[in-house]
Amino acid sequence: MTDQTAPGPGAGGIGILGTGSYLPEAKISNEPVAERAGVTDEWIQRKTGIRARRYAAAEEATSDLAVHAARAALDSAGIRADELGWIVVATSTPDHPQPATACLVQDRLGATRAAAFDINSVCSGFVFALVTMAGLLADGSTGTTRAPLGLVIGADIYSRIIDPADRRTAILFGDGAGAVVLGPVPAGQGIVGSHLASHGASHDLIHVRAGGSRAPASAATVTEGGHFFRMNGRAVFEYVQQELPRAVSEVLDAFDVGPEEVDHFIPHQANGVLLGQIVPTLGLPRARTHLTVAEHGNTSASSIPLALDEANRQGAFKDGDLLLLAGFGGGMSIGATLLRWTGSASGTDLPFGAAA
Repeated sequence: MTDQTAPGPGAGGIGILGTGSYLPEAKISNEPVAERAGVTDEWIQRKTGIRARRYAAAEEATSDLAVHAARAALDSAGIRADELGWIVVATSTPDHPQPATACLVQDRLGATRAAAFDINSVCSGFVFALVTMAGLLADGSTGTTRAPLGLVIGADIYSRIIDPADRRTAILFGDGAGAVVLGPVPAGQGIVGSHLASHGASHDLIHVRAGGSRAPASAATVTEGGHFFRMNGRAVFEYVQQELPRAVSEVLDAFDVGPEEVDHFIPHQANGVLLGQIVPTLGLPRARTHLTVAEHGNTSASSIPLALDEANRQGAFKDGDLLLLAGFGGGMSIGATLLRWTGSASGTDLPFGAAA
């Protein structure tokens, strides 16, 4: 296990300047998913709280969704793509094994000054990417030639890797992308601190067996369904039940923040029923929990920035509000970040998920 509690950038730190998101056009109700998985609409809602999800069109890849969300975030922040110093894409469904999807996004955006790379921490990827970007922007040793502006994107297309007959996974996942622009914010605002942890001994709870160097793609791996996403749902629930409260407690204690000070809680949108059982145990008496899982499903690394953008565009955040973001997923990995909202990132009343 790797357990890291890292301090934030301090006074005059790094915060969110703008948010954006994108959902594919095709909205998929429970009925066709249930039929293929051998269950019912009622069963899906009772087990997950999910009513619908979005699926990418046949011609759409992860980078396409990411670019739409990125453009919306850049517009929200009032930043041009060529002003960016860094682009990080959190995804476990890249366009290709290589190159990095972030490089494809960089090209499409025209972000010619940005260094670009991917992070794969599965459903916790956005929080890991956010913390990584904050560190890059706050640490002058990474290179003073780069502009102190970064774009963090969570984007995934899980409809391409789920087995439609596997009721443990097919009922949960959808596609989407969310993005934030990070940069300098006034003293007392921005990222307060983060806690990241990985538990590699439990790596087998969530996996895609084939397609890498251990089991290269072949006719046999395709026949065996090795390229499908698999998950031990019960064991994952137990992991989250144990580790999410611990991660929340760790980050609050490390940065001397009382649970009653948290105004907004934005978790990974894994499963509405799971969250309904676990959130009350976190001891956040004043926090408003923002949930989009009923209409989006589980969108992996994009779920937190999608929920963040929806709340921002609805005007949910006030200048100085304290937000807690928490992601958990394959690896197994978990991350929590505290950030003080800056009024300059407040959203306008735009259509949610509108592509720029």
